[in-house]
Amino acid sequence: MAIQLNKTLYRTVLIITFLAINGLVLYGIGAAWAFMNTGADKTSMLHLEVPMEDVYKPSLDWVNLDNPGRPMEKQALAEITNDYMNAWHVRNIAYKKNDRYGIEDFYTDSARVRLYDNIDLNKKNNHWYKRTTLNHNSALDFYTADGTMVVFKDYNVEEYQEIYEGETLLLTERDTTSYQVMMLLEDGFWRIRHLKEIPSPVDTIPTEPRNIDDQLKKINQIKGINYYPKDSPWDTFGKKFNDTIIEQDFKIIQDMGLNTIRIFIQYEDFGKNKVDHKKLQLLKTLLDSAEAYNLDVLITLFDFYGDYDVSNWTLTHRHAQQIVNAVKNHPAVLGWDIKNEPDLDFESRGRLRVLNWLEQMIANIKKWDKKHPVTIGWSTPEAGIELADKVDFVSFHYYKDIEDFKTAYDTLNSAVPNKPKLLQEYGISSYKGAWNFYRGADQEGQKEYYSQMQQVLKENEVPYMFWTLYDFEKVPSAVAGSLPWKTKKQHYFGCLDTLGNKKPSYFELVEQIKKK
Repeated sequence: MAIQLNKTLYRTVLIITFLAINGLVLYGIGAAWAFMNTGADKTSMLHLEVPMEDVYKPSLDWVNLDNPGRPMEKQALAEITNDYMNAWHVRNIAYKKNDRYGIEDFYTDSARVRLYDNIDLNKKNNHWYKRTTLNHNSALDFYTADGTMVVFKDYNVEEYQEIYEGETLLLTERDTTSYQVMMLLEDGFWRIRHLKEIPSPVDTIPTEPRNIDDQLKKINQIKGINYYPKDSPWDTFGKKFNDTIIEQDFKIIQDMGLNTIRIFIQYEDFGKNKVDHKKLQLLKTLLDSAEAYNLDVLITLFDFYGDYDVSNWTLTHRHAQQIVNAVKNHPAVLGWDIKNEPDLDFESRGRLRVLNWLEQMIANIKKWDKKHPVTIGWSTPEAGIELADKVDFVSFHYYKDIEDFKTAYDTLNSAVPNKPKLLQEYGISSYKGAWNFYRGADQEGQKEYYSQMQQVLKENEVPYMFWTLYDFEKVPSAVAGSLPWKTKKQHYFGCLDTLGNKKPSYFELVEQIKKK
């Protein structure tokens, strides 16, 4: 009986094994057939988990496509552009990881030699690089009749790199270089054959000068407020966006005697490097409402963003470029605030890394928009000296004791005497509950705060934007974490409560704002 059972078990195992092997063979044949019919995917070959445009997207403009022989087809141009950008991206990765992987897909045999030599030298010296290119301006020289070779110049390529030895940042470099490029079509890839530096041409095209004087004059006249709708704090352009509610709020703000609001754009909410056109339309709707109530709008382009890594610069630049170009001609726009409180990221991200990102972003926005001033929303007056020579006006926040404000402001004013200074955020919570018993102010205390603070601002002729219009029922954990003694007070900075009722601070602010 036992022998018969063993034979049955043995036959069963053999049959299952046979079926499994045949199944695997059929699956392999099917996979091979699918691959042969679809072709190799360059993204998968490079082991990129996300599309190239979501990891590296510099600006590239073809300034000339004239060709004496074969006209350049749109599809061919797109493929050349894509593979040329891929080649730069692969090289950047190679120098960052000191790894040859992927280079052979976008460089010919002879072009790889120098790259491989550089990688080997970097390994020997324990050096590695974080590199990116920001702008390319390409002009076609020659495109062969058989469509297998293209020669072009890439003018004034803006490059940035950080040079490391081990984990130590040695230095940073910015450079602008022009190149002569030859690419060959091989196995479906456009590969770089030559990438040779050439002298950059003298720019004979006149640059439009910046004309920000009229907008800059408004800075010293600002009486403003940081604005979020009461039912969607830190989510102005989300699902609860309601232009009727926003118009009602703007009427309240106007009636208070205020002339400016500050709003916030969230990087991920707006689609990161591929900005959501629906979000842009909501932004334009808000600006239309602000214009209707004679309110200027200071737009903060980055909030809740903290990744300043060189590898992502091109993505944040595309984010800012799309927003700036979409609304820069709107009459309600006052100016651009690059980033909310970036100095809070100095310790975790590195001060130089944050400052380099900010400096490059300032330069780009000044290039994209010639009519509006640029600033940075520093968290303290002390941080306001950072990049003061790059911004058009200095913005800072203040949540410390009133009696120390004048000293801090005078110190900043002495360090940066020739540019307008804006107190971009200040205020006090009216929460005096269990989690804030000893240091908190109740509603009367909030009123007294504004009575004193507005007097100090008036005496020192400081333009201001207080925080904020409403108390909020819900505050996202990203704002101040989840600990109640940190978050509870964030609910009660408004001069109107969560139902829209006027708190004592509202009446005090109106009285102070409207004083001559």
